This record gives sequence, C-alpha cells and structure tokens, in this order.
Amino acid sequence: MKKSVTLGLVCLARTTYDYEAADVLYKKIQSDLTQLEHVVWEIIPDLVISQEDGLAAAEHLSHAHIDGLVCISGTFHLGHLVLQLQNALKVPFLLWGLPELPYNGGKIRLNSVCGVNLNASNLYKSGVDDYTVIVQSSIDEDWVDALRVIKAMKSAKIGIIGYRADGFFNVGVQDNLLFGQTGALVDHYELSELHNYPVSETEVAERLQQLKDTFDVSTLSSFQLDKVAQLSAKLTSFYAHYKLSALAIRCWPEFARDFGVSPCAAMSLLQAEGMILSCEGDIDGALSMIAHQALGAETPFLFDFSQVDFEQDFALFWHCGVAPCNLWDGTCNRSLDTYFAGGKGVTADFVLKSGQLSVLRLDSARGAYRMFLQKAEAIPMEKLLKGTYMKAIFDRPVKEVLDLVVDNGLAHHSSVVYGTYIRPLQIVARLKGWKVIE
Repeated sequence: MKKSVTLGLVCLARTTYDYEAADVLYKKIQSDLTQLEHVVWEIIPDLVISQEDGLAAAEHLSHAHIDGLVCISGTFHLGHLVLQLQNALKVPFLLWGLPELPYNGGKIRLNSVCGVNLNASNLYKSGVDDYTVIVQSSIDEDWVDALRVIKAMKSAKIGIIGYRADGFFNVGVQDNLLFGQTGALVDHYELSELHNYPVSETEVAERLQQLKDTFDVSTLSSFQLDKVAQLSAKLTSFYAHYKLSALAIRCWPEFARDFGVSPCAAMSLLQAEGMILSCEGDIDGALSMIAHQALGAETPFLFDFSQVDFEQDFALFWHCGVAPCNLWDGTCNRSLDTYFAGGKGVTADFVLKSGQLSVLRLDSARGAYRMFLQKAEAIPMEKLLKGTYMKAIFDRPVKEVLDLVVDNGLAHHSSVVYGTYIRPLQIVARLKGWKVIE
C-alpha cells in the first residue's frame, strides 16, 4: 500500500484573462483529484487572484500540515502569489500549467504556461529548488509518489541492533547527516535486548507451524527450528513495541553464536509480511527499502551483486538466505538450511520468481547522499545454490552496471522490488538535490 500524503491545492488566476473558464477547469480538477488513493486534500476551493487572497490561502494551508502544494496557474497571475505561499509553507511545489484553450476573438485566454514560467523563475531566483513543473491536463502522479517517499523517510524511525557487521565500513552512516538529508532518526539497541525479548509460548507455537507450512524443514533439528520460531516471534514483538519503520541487524558474527541460529530464516518469513529488515546493520539499505515500500512496492529486500557473467550478460542477485519467502518462484524446493556458521546459520534457500525489477540504493558518501537506480528483469534459473537468489539481466550491458557501482563506490547492498519504480525516485533526488547514478 502506498504511503498516505496530505497535499494542498490552489489555483491562481487574474481577471484580465478568462478566469471564468479557468474556474470551470479548476472545479473539474478538484473532482478528479479526489479519486487519487491515499491522498488527503486540503483545497482552497476558489481562485486565488489578489494578494489578499494569496495571504489568506497561505495562512489557511500553513495550519494544515501539508506535505506538498499543487499550485495551478489557471491563468497568468500576479507574481506575488506563489512567493506568499512558499514563504508560509516551505514544502515542495508542483507548478501546474494548463493547456491553452481555443482562442476566442483573437485573444489568448489562459496564458497559463507563462504563469508557470513566472513562478518557476521567481522561486529559482529566490534560491528555492524543490519545485516541479508540468503542463498537462492531469496531475503528475509520479510527483505525488515522490512526496510519499519523502514523507516516509522524514517520518522513519530506524532501529539498529548491535552495529554494522564486522569490517563493513561501507554501510556505516553518520546519523546527523542522515537526519539532515532525509529526516530519518536512528535508535540503537543491543543484540541481547532482542535475544532476551519476552514472547509467549503461543506466539512461538504459531510461528513454528507457519515455518513448517512454508518451508521444507527436513534438514533442521528441532532445536534449530524452535530457535527460528522464537526469533520470528521476538522480532515481530520487538519491531511493534518500538514502533519501528525498519530494523537493521548485526547478523554476524555474534548473532548465531549467542542466540543459537542466525536471523536469516526469520527475516525471510517476516519480510514477506511487510517488515523492513536489513542485513549487516545496513541503515541506508533499510532506508532504500522504506523508499520502495512508500511507492507501494511489495516486500523489498536487499541483495548483493554476487556474480556477473560478461559473456552471457547477466548478474546474480544473491544473499545468504533472507529474501521474502513470498517471492519464491513456485517451482523449486523452498527450504531452510544450515550451510554456514558451524550449523547455526539457518537460512532460507530458494530461487526467486521471474519478472520486471527495480533496483535502488540510497547511499551516503563524502558528506552527501546519492541515489543508484536501475531497471532489470529476473529470468528463470535452476536451484543451484544455497541462499536466496535470482538471475537478472539489465536493459544495458551488465559490465556498464558493475562499472557504475564500483566507480562510484556504492555499498554492496541494494534494494530490489518487482515492478517499475524509477521516475518517482528520480523526482525525489531532484527535489533533495541528490546525484542520481543510473
């Protein structure tokens, strides 16, 4: 489900143009916009024409806690109006120009595009960059979706249990930079807090049955299976108790040693239910999954670029066994296994389903954030490995993609989802002033 947002709506006009026609168009737009799902509208119902109208609209909207403003140039209008609104609101603006109406008596009727040009110039020359321009008859839903991502990041509470994995310096974050760039806050917890978190026998029993119903567990001992069930119950309650948006886990080297099993299998089960869980203490990876989820993408997860084949032109998206179990290809044996950590590394093992993919990495480096975006396609493959994985082909040579990753020093995890989720994220990057690597 997409993240809900609250948007303001105004229409600017001037009586020297065909403001009556603009008002008719605006009333239809108001009706059309109410059909958008998961958007709460704060609408200024009448045309904003005078400076007094602009101030009144700005005052009203300033109390509505909007996430962005849709500012329609119904006709050409006073330049004061958009500046009055921006001064009061400090949110991203969609400057919306309407297609010109048929001429009437040799006079241009709306001159809406010129109004958009005026507004964009005034904002830019005032040092304001978080505006987007369209000229069309309907709203840009990708812009709306971009605001969903911005709101999700701004309201995110990301937990980290333990720390980043040993030696994984490249997934570390600077908490204040993260907050300054996204609004996300990080809270730290010790591994022992999760390991010792109390859960009922009923919760564990329910998770145990769910694991048996979902996976082939024939290679696990009753101790290992019970530990995975316990951890599934503990993670669920811990996540809910602390009202987390995501949880980054130091999943090795101490986890399996101290708890008895690694968290991989439990993470596979719970990510299929919509929880955002990132491996190896990767906070930026968790944020990437939050962004994908805000767009309505189901069950994002992190993968490694584990193999590239330049001759056959594919990449292997692999991780040790944490991909959401609902993404199984439906053909191979979906099982749990203990192939690492001396028999304590209980992981999910299966091939992921085929389909269109979108790849995202929000990544911090050298005091700034940047965004890595790619489109790919998962194609069928046999179950040849332990862990969870897919064979992916890009819409460009795989070597070019690998070069982008290593030449820009991107961290080795990226979020992947099924479907196409690219342009809203490009808009996010532009609004935030982030470099896009694609």
